[in-house]
Amino acid sequence: MQSTKFTLLFSALFLGACQGDITDADRALPQDELNIMNDADTAEIMLNLADPERAVAFFRNAVAQEPDRIDLKRGLALSLAKAGKHAEAVLIYETMAELDSLTNEDRVAMADAYIRNGAWDEGEAQLDAIPPTFETFKRYRLEAIVADYNKEWDKADSFYDIARGLTVTPASTLNNWGFSKQSRGDLENAEKLYRQALRADPSLFAAKTNLVIVRALRREYNLPVVPMTDEERAILLYYAAREAVKLEDRDIARGLLERAIDTHPRYFAAAVDALRALNANQSL
Repeated sequence: MQSTKFTLLFSALFLGACQGDITDADRALPQDELNIMNDADTAEIMLNLADPERAVAFFRNAVAQEPDRIDLKRGLALSLAKAGKHAEAVLIYETMAELDSLTNEDRVAMADAYIRNGAWDEGEAQLDAIPPTFETFKRYRLEAIVADYNKEWDKADSFYDIARGLTVTPASTLNNWGFSKQSRGDLENAEKLYRQALRADPSLFAAKTNLVIVRALRREYNLPVVPMTDEERAILLYYAAREAVKLEDRDIARGLLERAIDTHPRYFAAAVDALRALNANQSL
């Protein structure tokens, strides 16, 4: 249960990637595209600008033509991870490890791929192999998540705090830290962290959802004063209603669902179904 929870949490911190089948991933790219791999900037351009599936195809074919080049293997591993193919990325990193070619940055990326694939022990081992002098946001974000998974709360708080200070975009880290506090039952500090996340990024809907839920857990069902669209407001009212039902505040839940249905700019099927179930004295 613990593993599932933190796997879901971790998945919620990172942007989802397309998982669709590649119909042309193994097809050779134009030779002129492969030739420009001699340019040191090309790999970075492909990783940052190309769509993930095209980048995977690009690096897969490049590695096939020049299998001894570690930079191409690294590009393939990174592009696979970007495309959501974390198990395949792990295989590439393991090949690099066998060649004793992993940098500290590679170990962070390898740990990321392991953890996203549910291999927590292997991911933690890669982080442990990195010297403490290598201080990056990505490294400490992962350290915090692993500490959370291990219920090492003091370490988690320390790592989240360090990670927050190493990025100019701390919203998702603050949101995850808030979820960590919430999972421990520290609802007051969880709410503070969700609010900090929204000050850093007012559009972060995950933080809005978590803020509404943590307030509802204390029977504070009024929506917080944060920027939201009508559709977001309706969804947040729905989440507040679900928590109200769990706390057996059924009349409050009914009112919240009615407001959600009235607020949503389109037909809100989930709220309608929930209200029907509630009126029929069933669980949501």
